[in-house]
Amino acid sequence: MQTSPSHGRSITGGGPRYDRAKEAKEFDETKAGVKGLVDSGMAKVPRLFIHPPENLRELSPDTDGPATGLEVPIIDMMGYGDCRRRDVVNDLRRASETWGCFWIINHGIPVDAMERMLEAVKQLHEQPEGVKREWYSRDDAKKFGYYCNKDLFTSKAASWRDTIWFDFSRGVLDPEAVPLLCREPVFEYERHFEKLKTSMSELLSEALGLDSDYLGGIGCMKSKRMSCHYYPICPQPELTVGTINHSDASFLTLLLQNHHGGLQVRHKNQWVDVSPVPGAILANIGDFLQLVSNDKFKSVEHRVLARQAGPRVSVACFLFPGEMQKSKPYGPIKELLDENNPPMYREISFTDYFGYYLSSGNGMNGEAVLPHFRVSESK
Repeated sequence: MQTSPSHGRSITGGGPRYDRAKEAKEFDETKAGVKGLVDSGMAKVPRLFIHPPENLRELSPDTDGPATGLEVPIIDMMGYGDCRRRDVVNDLRRASETWGCFWIINHGIPVDAMERMLEAVKQLHEQPEGVKREWYSRDDAKKFGYYCNKDLFTSKAASWRDTIWFDFSRGVLDPEAVPLLCREPVFEYERHFEKLKTSMSELLSEALGLDSDYLGGIGCMKSKRMSCHYYPICPQPELTVGTINHSDASFLTLLLQNHHGGLQVRHKNQWVDVSPVPGAILANIGDFLQLVSNDKFKSVEHRVLARQAGPRVSVACFLFPGEMQKSKPYGPIKELLDENNPPMYREISFTDYFGYYLSSGNGMNGEAVLPHFRVSESK
């Protein structure tokens, strides 16, 4: 459910009072998204998208990001079903404990299926405004739709991206609900993805020292939702961001992206550019996996820069509990606890966690959400 717009407030300071709520409403009613702004020939970023200084620190939008010399780990899944399983599990454990993200190659999804998916998403976003306008919605009950900024009315500033979603969380997605031009590539990718999801659930279970069916047994990655983002070329990338710094509320996020960079992750208190790796999928540990693993695995903070190159296209598939499990309480896995490792978090349902994550001032406003649920802060 969309929350009500907040009262207008000045973001950049100075000048006449800025009615942010009014501008957000007027922009939303165009249903044209950021792509519409670019297509109109707009040469300056509207104030609605200009971020406050705290969101723009350490940005380097005209480059590929900070030259830190650090690189996100690449994990080769070849042979994970037999001879190399122990090596793959150990690699996953190290990456999940230290980085909270990692590339996976030889994951089983054909390269041509990935390319068709990305091209389908690009074509959807580049449809005429009159076509896309029919899809525009903020209704979470729909299984397919398009919008610009889910938090448009509650964020400090809008982000430079549009989103199309496919919701597989409530059973099989009806093909008729998906536009014909993308129907085949979307469902082909989803079929391959479902196999990868099962494999990752088993491998991460073993990386935690548990039986391979443990995470699957508690239903923590049963559902999925695909958010397909489109980041148009930005005329003033120093004033805005593609996606503000945040960690995902999910258990795990598996990301497919095209060759345009801009994604960064925070590691050892510095931003690291995530340069695209052909044929690879990026795995991000989410908040809920950090919670149930009792801080053994780390949820990764990340962001996307606005850039003068593009468009950047990505498909983020968020894995979270199924409909039957969303309201049940999750807490640190008991098998991972002992006298030296007491529970770090209190139990909470995914529904309640995600609700807090989406509330104003949390989640996508650059604020960490997990600390709110630590045992020490809940007493």
